Parts: sequence; structure tokens; C-alpha cells
Amino acid sequence: MSTVTAPGKASGVRIVRRAAWFAGALFWAAFAVLEGVNHGWPAVILALTFFVVPDLAFLAGLREARTVEPGQLPPRAVPYYNSLHRALVPFALMVVYTVTPLNWAPIFAALCGWMAHISFDRALGYGLRTKDGFQRHP
Repeated sequence: MSTVTAPGKASGVRIVRRAAWFAGALFWAAFAVLEGVNHGWPAVILALTFFVVPDLAFLAGLREARTVEPGQLPPRAVPYYNSLHRALVPFALMVVYTVTPLNWAPIFAALCGWMAHISFDRALGYGLRTKDGFQRHP
């Protein structure tokens, strides 16, 4: 027995999922700003740095960029891109940060910036990549 999803239902679920990611992105961005306001420039600099760093994975495939199709990430860069765009990684590090005696707020600000980046990407429709470098679509 095969289950077929009505076209409207799949897009409705996708819209709700993206809206939830957008709400999360706003939350993590606001939290990063709050950490920056409360803890000064080191927190601001780390939050902004970790907001940008996940996309530096593109540099791993720079040499192959001319050989791939539009929208495709060079396969060499895929493992780096996917590992930097998994929300579980910064979230797990946040848990570790909160249960250990480590107490330097800029680290938490950096993790908030990283989560904001991932959340904005998901809200805008950018997810993990296949091993060939194309977007995965749930």
C-alpha cells in the first residue's frame, strides 16, 4: 500500500516548518544581540564571526567551483558544509556550556550566532546537501 500526500499538504508542512525555523532564527539572533549588549565587544565579535563561519565551508570547494552546476556545491566541500550546518552541533555545545564550569559569555554568544545562521538558512529553504552537492529536500 502506497501513501500519496496531497500537493497542498506537503507545501503546507514545508511552510510551517520554515516559519518555525524563522521564529528560531529571530530568537537566536535576539539572544546573540542580548549577549553582545550584556557582555561587550568580545561577545559581539564572536557572535558575528560564528554567524558567518558556517558558509566558509564553500571555500573548501573553491577550486572545483567552475566544474559544478548552478546551485551545486562542489562535492569536496559537502562534508564541511553539512557538519557546520547541523543544528545539533551548536545546540549540544550549548548544553555542554551550561552544565560545565566554563563561564565566558562570548562562547555562548558565538553559539547563538551559529544557531541563528543555521535557522535563517533553514527558514530560507537552504538545508543540508547530498554527497553530490545538491540541496536535500525533506
